[in-house]
Amino acid sequence: MRQNFTLLLLLITGILSAQNNDSLIIKSLYTEALSKTQGYYWLEELCKKAPKRLSGSEGAAKAVDLVYQQLKEINYGTVYKQDVMVPHWVRGEKESAFMISGKENVPLSVCALGRSCGTSPQGLKANVIEVKDFDELTKLGDKVKGKIVFYNHEMESDFYNTFQAYGRAVRYRWAGANRASLQGAVGVIVRSVTLAYDDFPHTGAMADYDTVPPIPACAISTMGAKKLSDALKKNKDLQIIYKSSCKTLPDAPSHNVIAEIKGSEFPEEILVVGGHLDAWDTGDGAHDDGAGVVQGMQVINLFKALNIKPKRTIRCVAFMNEENGGKGGAEYAKQSKDKGEKNIAAIESDGGGDTPQGFSFEGDSALATKLFAYKNLFAPYGMHDWRIGHSGSDIEHMKDHGTMLVGLIPDSQRYFDYHHAASDTFDKVNKRELELGSASMAALVYLFSEYGVK
Repeated sequence: MRQNFTLLLLLITGILSAQNNDSLIIKSLYTEALSKTQGYYWLEELCKKAPKRLSGSEGAAKAVDLVYQQLKEINYGTVYKQDVMVPHWVRGEKESAFMISGKENVPLSVCALGRSCGTSPQGLKANVIEVKDFDELTKLGDKVKGKIVFYNHEMESDFYNTFQAYGRAVRYRWAGANRASLQGAVGVIVRSVTLAYDDFPHTGAMADYDTVPPIPACAISTMGAKKLSDALKKNKDLQIIYKSSCKTLPDAPSHNVIAEIKGSEFPEEILVVGGHLDAWDTGDGAHDDGAGVVQGMQVINLFKALNIKPKRTIRCVAFMNEENGGKGGAEYAKQSKDKGEKNIAAIESDGGGDTPQGFSFEGDSALATKLFAYKNLFAPYGMHDWRIGHSGSDIEHMKDHGTMLVGLIPDSQRYFDYHHAASDTFDKVNKRELELGSASMAALVYLFSEYGVK
C-alpha cells in the first residue's frame, strides 16, 4: 500500500513539475515576443515593399522573395519555395461610378469585385433597382431585366462575434452577380461587407460566373450605399454609369514559402503554422493577412531565440492565393499527401492582428476537447475562448487527412472595418497585440511539439 502511495506521489510530482516547466517556457515565449517584436518589423517591411500582392501580380512575386529572405535570415532550419499555379485577375484602371442626377454626375466610392468582368470602354449605363436580399430579388422577377441590381444588405451589428455577421452578409458579394444575371440584370452593386460607416469600398472574391452571361460587379462603400439608397427614394428612375477594365488572365506561376525545423525525436510528425501571403490590391494587406504570415514566422524565430529544440517537425507556411482561389493551401495539402507525410496539426492565423482571445479547433471533436486541458496554461495571457469551429481556409484542405486544424481567435470587433479595403494599412496594427498572437501560436506549437496531438 505504501509502495503504491509512493508511486502515485511521484507521478503527481512529475506532472506538476512538467506543468510548471511548461508555464515557464510559455512565459518566456510571451516575454521574448513582446520585448523584441520582430514580427511587427517584418510586417512593416512587407507592407512597405509589397503592399498590393494579389496572386499572379508583381506585388505577390515581391512578397514571396521578401518573406523567403526574412526566413533565411532567421538562420534556423531550411527554407524553400513550393511551386503553385494561381489565378491571375487584374483590376486594370481605377473604377468609377456616377449617379446621373440632372445636369450633375455625383461620384460614388466603388471597387470591382474579384473575378468580375469589366465594362465596355464607354462604361455601363443603366437604371438601378435596390434589394435587401435574394428573396426580394426573386420576387421582382423580370423587373430587374436590363437594370443594375443594388444589394443594400447591411452587415448585422448585433453579433458579438463579427465573423458570424460576415458569414450572413458575404453571400451577396459571392453569389449576387450570378443570381441577378439569371433574371436579366446587366450589372451588380453590392454594399460593402463591413460594420464601419466610411467611404472605403471593400472588395473580395465573387463566385466564378456560371452558365449565365457574365455581368460587371462592384462593391460600394457604406457611405456610398446610403447616398445611393437615399437618391433612389427620391428618384426611382435614377441611372448610374459604371466603368471598369478588370479581367481574368491565364493562371500564373507562384509559390508558397516554407521554413522547416526538423523534430529531434519524432521528425515524421509535422506541425504546420502560418497564414496567407497574398492580399487584395486595395491596401497593404496588413491585417489580412500579413499579420498571420509574420506570426507564423515568429514561431520559428522564437524557438531559435530561446533555444527550444522541438521534438516534432515544425513547418511555417506562407500560403499563396487564399483570397481568390485557395490554390496554395490545396497544393500544399496535395504534395504533402503524395509524399505520405503526417501533418498531425495545423494552426492558422487569418483573423487579423488584434488581441488574441483563444483558439478554434476543427477535426476530431473528442480529441479537441481533450486539448482544451491546455487552456489553463494560457489563462494569464487572456486566451479564454477555446471552442470547436472553423480553423482557416488554407489549412482546411488537410481536413480529410486526419489533421487537427486550429485557428487563432483574435478580437474581431475592428477586423471588418479594414477587411479587403484600402484602409487595411500597417498603421492599423498594434505592435503588442500582434506579438501576443505570435506568442500564443508559438506556445501551442511548443505544447504540441512536446506532447503530440492525442
